[in-house]
This record gives sequence, structure tokens and C-alpha cells, in this order.
Amino acid sequence: MIRGENMLTVELDHKSKIPLYEQLYRKIRSLISEGELADGQRLPSERGLASNLQISRNTVTLAYEQLYAEGYVDARPQSGYYVNKIDRVNNEGSLNFSDIKNEESSLNKEYEYDFSPFSLCKESFPYKMWDRLYRQCLRDGGEELFNLGERQGDLKLRQSIARYLFGYRGLVIKPENMIIGAGTGYLLQILEHLLDEKCCFAMENPTYMQAYKIFSSLNRKIEPINLDESGLKVNELYNTEAKVVYLTPAHQFPTGVVMPIARRKELLGWASKEKDRYLIEDDHDSEFRYKGLPIPPMKAIDTQDKVIYLGTFSRTIAPAIRIGFMVLPDALLEVYRKKLSFLACPVPRIEQAVLTEFITGGHYERHINKTRKIYKTRHDSLIIALRGFGDKVSFIAENAGMHLAVSFNLEITEEELIEQAESVGIKMVGLSNHRIDRVDGREKSPIILIGYGNISENKIKEGMKILRKKLIDL
Repeated sequence: MIRGENMLTVELDHKSKIPLYEQLYRKIRSLISEGELADGQRLPSERGLASNLQISRNTVTLAYEQLYAEGYVDARPQSGYYVNKIDRVNNEGSLNFSDIKNEESSLNKEYEYDFSPFSLCKESFPYKMWDRLYRQCLRDGGEELFNLGERQGDLKLRQSIARYLFGYRGLVIKPENMIIGAGTGYLLQILEHLLDEKCCFAMENPTYMQAYKIFSSLNRKIEPINLDESGLKVNELYNTEAKVVYLTPAHQFPTGVVMPIARRKELLGWASKEKDRYLIEDDHDSEFRYKGLPIPPMKAIDTQDKVIYLGTFSRTIAPAIRIGFMVLPDALLEVYRKKLSFLACPVPRIEQAVLTEFITGGHYERHINKTRKIYKTRHDSLIIALRGFGDKVSFIAENAGMHLAVSFNLEITEEELIEQAESVGIKMVGLSNHRIDRVDGREKSPIILIGYGNISENKIKEGMKILRKKLIDL
């Protein structure tokens, strides 16, 4: 604001952490940019403005010098500072970073009862241990951790994962066949470059949509293969041109179906019939099984070296731990070394070192055991709560994973059910979201994916009681 012919009055915050000279500089710069101070107008003298604003003359001098350095004003000897002529841009559309909203966060509405199948248990993360190992690795690893590591990932990490897979999954794999990457998505993109660019992919339908989006974005032809009670229908697979099949046999996502040994051998038989056929086994959450022993991976019975085995720590530790691994058959490892061996491992070496210590020190196994108990308790609570719906619900599969696929035997569509749930603060996801041949969610007796990864037992009981009242008890 201008007062008098040659005097400025601006408000300065003496309690602010921003220096007074910088506040003054910003205020005058804004007045010049907005045209409040005209071209050629003389600024108040340093002494006069300092007296008017009750600040030191040095503060005004520093502000004026900054304006002069940036070209907003011109200094004339024995006369003072004058406003330069500048092109004034309409500031209405100027960028204000504080107004920028995260697109994803604006879409992620908060719910009182979040039954999303993608949410994980946050309270089980071993913060103190992770912090201790991080500091220990920095201390012990020193400068070496800031050097470029091995391109397939640090050998110690690959060896520790191989030992864990042998002890827990019965898998015998060679660390030299393993590639460490920043999550499954990254590894699938690497894999796509190793396979014949013209070959067709087959995928379970419904499927893990992130994998589908990656393959389809790379212009791969994709054949959706329907499921039965044993998983992917092999007879349908034989009627396609597919050379590669993406599978989640230990716990099919999203239905939860466990593929029996007979169906696994059928698929391995299909792959063995041609040299360039492969099976991609995504073993995404096999650690979380609540009844009986863990299901052995298909890779464990692969005698023809036809299975590409994928695993991730994002689902077992935390989503932010973007570390996954891929075990390649010998033939594809040779292709990798010829075509992509120049690529550096995208996972920082310090994170690889921490994970190595986490696994070798037994902390990972203890974390899995602790988290499995939490998920089992929540799984059982959800089963009990759903029994309150009587014959109106049925389960496709249970006793594993972090969600249940529940069929609602109601005269209501998936779209309507989700809307009804949202109206009482409940978040749910429909199975149709995971179908390649996407349906509109208007069929009766919908199948809903109900997650329990990041919701307490009490919230599970409350949420299901509210949903039952909304859908049935009216």
C-alpha cells in the first residue's frame, strides 16, 4: 500500500522466521509485478522507509539491493532507486505450489471402515529394528554402500533370499539367476523385454490388474483365460496362441483359489511342449496361510526350467519397501545378460543391505510370524461377522491372504452394493474391477473383495454389523 507521494507502508511480521529484508523485498517485488508501483516511479529513500517502517536502514538496503540484482529497480547515483519497466504477466493463473493437490490423494476418500483388499497392517512394521539395522549398515558399510553395486542386485541379498526360499518354500534356486528390482511392476517390465516381442500372453481372468496394465501398455496381445474351482482352465489355454502365462497359483488374486498339484502339472506340461513357452509364477502373499502348511510353489516341481518366479517384500513388510526379486530360467538369464546387463539395479544399496540383515538375522521370519497371527485373527473375526448374514453370503476361498472374495446372494448389483456400503462409511471393492473383459457390475449376486489387512477386529465387527443392517435388516 502506498501512502503519500513517495512513501510505502507495508506490513512486516517481526515474529516470522523469514528475515525482515526478505519480507520487504517480496512485498515491493509484488507491488511492482502487480503494477501498484508504476514504471519509473522513485522508491522512498532508504533512511525514510526505515524510519516509516521502524526497521534498520541496513534492512532496507539489503531489500533494495536484491530488487536491483533481479532487475526490478534501477539505481541512479545521487538520486535513488527507480522502478524498471517490466512485462507484467497476468498473475491470476500463476502457479501456487501450496494449492497443488495430489491427484491420488484427492481420489482416495477416507472411510470409517476400510475393507480395501490392498491395505496392509501398519502397526506390525518393525520400526525400531529397521532403524537400528539402517544405522548399523551405514556404520559398517561405510563408503562402499555409496558405490555402484552389482547390476542384478547385491550378491549377499540374493543369497539371503535364496536361503530363505529354501528353508520356507522348499525352493532350490541359484542366486546368479535372481534379479533384484524396485517391486514386481519393474521386474515385469524387465521380463517383457526378454521375451519374443511378438508372443502372446495369457492371464487368469479375473487377474491382478497391475500386471495386466503393464503388459497391455507394452502392446502385448493378451488372452484372458477363465477360472474354475482349480484355477486357470488349461483346455482354454490350448485354444489360444499364448506362449507365456501369468499366474498366481498359491493364492489366486483376487479369488483366493489355491491351484492343486494336478492343475499345476497340466500347466507345466503345456509349457514343456514348446521351447519358447513359459509360466510366470507371482508368489505374492504365500506367507499368509492360516490353515495347514504353506503351499509349495510351482517352481519347486519345475523340472524343465519353464517357471519364471516372482516375489516381493512390499506385501509382507510394507508397500514403501519397493524391493522384489525375479528368478529366471537359464535360457532367459542368457538373454538378459546379452540385452539388459547394462541396467543398474534401481534399489539403493543401503536398502538392500538393511533387507539382507533383516533376513539373515531372523527378523524377517519373526515379522512374518507376528503379522500372520494378526491377519489370522482378523480373518477369523471377518468370517464370524459374515456368518451373521446367514445364507445371504458364501465364500469362494478362505484361510489365506489379506482378503476374502465373498458372494452376496442378494437381488442387488455390485454397483448398488458398493454404493450402499459407501453411504454408511464402508469401503469395498468389487470383483468386476479385476476382470479383463470388464463387466459393468450390474449383474445380481455380486462378488465383493473384503480386505482385513489394515482394519481392527472391533472395526470389522462394527462395519459388518452396519452393512448387514443396511442390506438385510431393513
